[in-house]
Parts: sequence; C-alpha cells; structure tokens
Amino acid sequence: MMFSTLFGKRKAPEPEVVFDPVAPDLRFCVIGDVHGRYDLLTTLVDALPEDMSIICVGDLIDRGDQSKDVLEYVMAHDRITPIMGNHEQLMLNFMKSPEKQGRRWLRNGGLQTLASFGVSGVTESANGETLTRARDMLYDAMGEHMVTWLAGLECVAWSGNVAVVHAGADPNTPLEEHAPDTFIWGHPEFRKTPRKDGFWIVHGHTIVDRPKIQDGRISIDTGAYATGQLTAAVFTPDGVEFIST
Repeated sequence: MMFSTLFGKRKAPEPEVVFDPVAPDLRFCVIGDVHGRYDLLTTLVDALPEDMSIICVGDLIDRGDQSKDVLEYVMAHDRITPIMGNHEQLMLNFMKSPEKQGRRWLRNGGLQTLASFGVSGVTESANGETLTRARDMLYDAMGEHMVTWLAGLECVAWSGNVAVVHAGADPNTPLEEHAPDTFIWGHPEFRKTPRKDGFWIVHGHTIVDRPKIQDGRISIDTGAYATGQLTAAVFTPDGVEFIST
C-alpha cells in the first residue's frame, strides 16, 4: 500500500492499433520521389501495368540532372498525376520571391534544376540581381503553362482507405482538416504515432533503404537521385506490391 501511495499506479499500456487491410477503390500505382531522374522514371513507368493510373508523390525536380525532362514527360503523360512536394514548393517560392527564397532552394538541389533548363551563372551564394535574373530566365524557359500547371498541383489524393501525400500527415487530425503544408512538409508525430482512422498513408520525402509498410504508413522514397533505385507501389484488391528500377 505504501509503495502504491508513493509511486502511484502503473499506467496501463496503450492498446495496440489494429489496421484493416489496404483496400483501395481502384487499381493504381504510386511512384516515389523522382528528383530529376528521368532515366529511372521512364524505365519504371514502362515496367508498370499499362492499364493503371499513376500518382507521383512529388519532388519530381532538384538534385538529379534531368528535372526539365521529368516535368515535360509527366505533363505530357495522360496516365500520370503528380502531387505537390516540398521541392516543387521551394521552386515556386523562388519564382515568387527570388531574393528572399532563392538561396534555400539553390542549397537543396535548385542549381541542378536551373542547369537542366539552361540557366547558368548561378551559385548557392548568389543574391540580389543574380537571383532575380535567374528567376526570369527560368520562367522564360519553363513557359507560363508549365509554371501554372506546377502551381496548381494538389497535395493529397486518395482511394478507399489509401491516401497519397508527399511528406506525411498529422495522425491525430482527420485528413480533410489538414493544412496543405502538413502534407507537403510533414508532421512531427507522423512517424511516431499510428493513425487511428483506418487510413494507410503512402508517402515519400523520407528516404528508406527499401519500401516499408508499418503502422498505417507506406514509405516509398528509396533515394533515387543517390541510389539509382526508384520505387513504385502497385495497389490492387489483393493488396500492395512494390516494383523498383
């Protein structure tokens, strides 16, 4: 009794969260972060079932050397729907405010994207007129149609109990109540706390050695720009299967 009084009662463990099987309404594929690897993207798309729609989790650009080719390919492909990644957001921020937002983007792979569009003479330490001139040259090289298309990307897609986002979601908030930035940049509790609403969250952003299914999360960013491995998750009524380059 004295022990119980001094130290209190032991807290009961949290009940284990039980997840229903992955159950999309439609057959579809989700491709992880491409990061300028046009070669890997086209190889992977060619290996996917021809009758399936494809979602890209964002971060089509930066780090790799073929961002221009990736954007043009995805824009023209009638089966591919990309969602907004944080690197697309960084690029758009640069387009809006090059002097304030430019260096951050350049430090995170923007230089490679500029080079892919033929914009040179820029370094990570550039400022002032150099950044503004680079923005103007990039806008001209991309064209208004591509910039508008990029700015209009959605930040979440779902089918059945499967939701696709770029970086993560707040496990304690209904998906329809999320701010877009949470899907694009992630949430501190995403990888710590299992969801309890039955949704499986397919995401990129955080590199994993191999695709993982755990605690309501399906992680498919296998670091294509550095590892040469681009991964897709294929969803059918039978569950999910992974395909990699």
